[in-house]
Amino acid sequence: MIRAVVAATLALVVVGCAKKEKPPAPPPPAVSVAQPLQRDVVDWDEYVGRFEAPQSVDLRARVTGVVTKILFSDGQMVKAGQPLFVIDPRPYRATLQQAEAQIASNRATLANATSVAKRSGALAQAQAVSREELENDVASVRTARANLQSSEASAANARLNLAFATVRAPVSGRASSRRVSLGDQVTAGDTLLTTIVSIDPIWFTFDGAESFYLKYAREAARGARASSRVRANPVDIQLADEPGYPHRGRMAFVDNAIDPGTGTIKAHAVVPNGDGFLTPGMFGRARLLGSGTYHAMMIPDEAIVTDQTRKLVFVMGKGGKVAQRPVETGPLITGLRAIRDGLAPTDLVVLDNVGGLKPGAPVRAHRTRIQPRNDDQGPDPVSVTAPLPTSGTVSQSR
Repeated sequence: MIRAVVAATLALVVVGCAKKEKPPAPPPPAVSVAQPLQRDVVDWDEYVGRFEAPQSVDLRARVTGVVTKILFSDGQMVKAGQPLFVIDPRPYRATLQQAEAQIASNRATLANATSVAKRSGALAQAQAVSREELENDVASVRTARANLQSSEASAANARLNLAFATVRAPVSGRASSRRVSLGDQVTAGDTLLTTIVSIDPIWFTFDGAESFYLKYAREAARGARASSRVRANPVDIQLADEPGYPHRGRMAFVDNAIDPGTGTIKAHAVVPNGDGFLTPGMFGRARLLGSGTYHAMMIPDEAIVTDQTRKLVFVMGKGGKVAQRPVETGPLITGLRAIRDGLAPTDLVVLDNVGGLKPGAPVRAHRTRIQPRNDDQGPDPVSVTAPLPTSGTVSQSR
């Protein structure tokens, strides 16, 4: 009996000890680590804007009359000085001829008055004419000279009106449709004939946020990036259906004040457009040189952890344990995220399985290398495709 009680007691003790044993700890997680790539990079800031004509002219008649000729096609490219319309020139040619005839008459009158005054002057010295008569002859010369000047001015005005009867393009660019037809009566200063927009070069106009303006001002103050007010900083532009940024321009204007209603400042770049492909009003996405050159560490985006407003990276610490580093991030370049500050070239950055890591946690590190993921094409473009056609026909060509 005693032996049975002792055996039962020993069995309970063994079971209790077995329950108190802890299960074995899980092995440390396996992670890949690598030193960051080092690159000298510049930032590019993205903007959305539209192309705008540097000059947009509403072409109006400068003389009144009937349209007798239209010398261009709707939508045609025109050169500065090219004739576009002819308003019946006959009344203005007749007015000019009348003014020129009046000039000839006044010149003859002046020559006669000058001759009489000269003769009266000689006779006055011999006291053959009165002083009053001499003064009248001299006054006649002055009157004849004034009449000649008046007729010359009238002729100049008539000559201008005759020239205005041929309406010429004031700027080079693309003409819109004609707004009048042959035989229409037009009124000086009132009738719109057509509009012309200049397109080479063309402007790309956009609004920049105040935060960008402040960044550029501070970069300029420390000499890292010159202001676009004093230097033609480069701008690359992408159209809605383009995969890259093939259009190159230069900054030409930054406004003198920030709009208090929108908190933005207006600016534009000048873009060559020799083939006339870019059209005023066209939408575009631009990237503007945003910084001077700086040395950056390059790591994959998935190695970065976000903690509210902070960006953190895990690096290998002492004893095979990880540590957290706050970092200042930059743009994506070659598929990798630029790190402005917070990493050293010798740091071993944890590249994967960062979601479950905590500072001080042990890991099993596997050494690897970071490689660029794509070519340096700048910011990833937004893919936009043209809409599908609504209908189609079978081609009859052979």
